[in-house]
Amino acid sequence: MSETASPAASKEPLTPDICVIGDGPGGLAVATAAALFGARTVLVRQGGNAFSLNEGARGQALRAAAGRARAIADAGEIDYGRVRAHLDQISARLAANDSDERLAALGLVVLKGEARFQNRRQIVIDGTVVKARRFVIATGSQPAAPDIAGVAELPCLTEDSVFDLAKRPERLIVLGGTAAAVELAQAMRALGSEVALIAREGLLPEEDPEAVGVVRRALLGDRIALHEGRPILRAESHRQRPRLVLDGEIRIDGTHLLATNGRRPNIAGLELDLAGVRSDETGIVVDTSLRTANRSIYAIGDCAGGAAAGAMSSHAAQHQASLVLRNALFRQPVRFRREWVPRTVHGRPELASVGLSEVQARAQGAIRVLRFPYAESARAQAERQTDGLIKLVTDRKGGILGVVIAGAQAAELIVPWGLAIQKRMNVTEMAGLIAPSQSLSELSQKAALSFQAPLAAKPGIRRLIGFLSRFG
Repeated sequence: MSETASPAASKEPLTPDICVIGDGPGGLAVATAAALFGARTVLVRQGGNAFSLNEGARGQALRAAAGRARAIADAGEIDYGRVRAHLDQISARLAANDSDERLAALGLVVLKGEARFQNRRQIVIDGTVVKARRFVIATGSQPAAPDIAGVAELPCLTEDSVFDLAKRPERLIVLGGTAAAVELAQAMRALGSEVALIAREGLLPEEDPEAVGVVRRALLGDRIALHEGRPILRAESHRQRPRLVLDGEIRIDGTHLLATNGRRPNIAGLELDLAGVRSDETGIVVDTSLRTANRSIYAIGDCAGGAAAGAMSSHAAQHQASLVLRNALFRQPVRFRREWVPRTVHGRPELASVGLSEVQARAQGAIRVLRFPYAESARAQAERQTDGLIKLVTDRKGGILGVVIAGAQAAELIVPWGLAIQKRMNVTEMAGLIAPSQSLSELSQKAALSFQAPLAAKPGIRRLIGFLSRFG
């Protein structure tokens, strides 16, 4: 098969082993890995449709710049022009990793244009026909428009377009209680903007309330005006600037409006019905093997619904990509489990969780809930990052069901707990891990050790220790 990056439209159809539609994190992961394994692979790049690795990196770069701004807050005005240049530099460097030339060198055929199915086994992209043994749809998502009267008449930033701002917003109104809302509100506040966060559905409503309390205190400590659970009556223009009117005639004025109230699957135009693929409001309906109703077609990432609904993150998409490769190339049975995918809020402090929530676990039977505060960590005390906790949910015998961490480096600390849940480890096994002294990892070990604390109060245990002490 030709390795030309963008072959011209041809009357002869391409016949790869795998055709990947979409070049977001999951799509790139499938396409590059399949090519490395020797599978004939076509990648369809649909302009601006998927949340790219570059955009994710720009968000990370913005948060890093905000962290540096906090450290030098007393040194003077933040130069937002330099911040924007930093974001562009990061994006440009990463773009080289996913360039058409590099992908072609790996053996991929790269097509550019909008793909649409013609039947169950064939798509067309600007006149080029692709008949593949397997298709993987990874077209991502796009910001959902807020259902608020008057918003459509106002200029409104999204969690994608906010990175293109040339100047720092003077007064930013952030609409939504999502992870992106928290991350961007804190970053922009650290960079010098006045910020109002309007979370009409509540702040991070799907996360553990105790952990959300840690995030809420941080937002208020950053002097972000937080409005939770209050209906929004309308949006309007006031002196050519956005204004939100909340229930009770509370008026929130700003210079910029940023909507982060969720995303919707980007699947319009694919003509899925001609391929025998079903979709609903969650996206393309897939089973736990990430297959659609057409067994030759998979869907991964933000566009996938059904058994994969709600797992909107780049790391979820890349995990799904690995499952699809195992199934499509090696015929291995796979099962996507949403509860195994860590959920993260990259705020300050961070929030991370994996496994079942306390509510979900209680619905399954008797459980134990263990809590350990960051204030018990010498490292947290030394770095003045003591507001936080680790919360473990186990069954009565110590089987780990779920973990939530709110505090410094939570996204790093959650990793071993994700492995523990996948391997069905007992909390006593985690307690036996040797954590480096003076590290935040000690928090996880001590939280696990707390499972055994009630044993010390049992009379039988005390009598056994007393009996054994007689023998020296």
